[in-house]
Amino acid sequence: MFDKKRLKAAMVLAGVNGKTLANALNINESTFYRKMNANGDFTRSEINEIIRVLKIENPAEIFFAEELA
Repeated sequence: MFDKKRLKAAMVLAGVNGKTLANALNINESTFYRKMNANGDFTRSEINEIIRVLKIENPAEIFFAEELA
């Protein structure tokens, strides 16, 4: 489970929108938003590319977030 709010914040800080990130991941924009909004999972390679594109320093905070009940 990833932290959607933190990922969105990282996108804003990097000045990257969903379309740009989807292109970097080589996936359709609708697929990207489905993964973001329907609690989908990004693949390892997609996570690595997101980290690279957004220059995320601590990816564990985003991609290994604990699920709160």
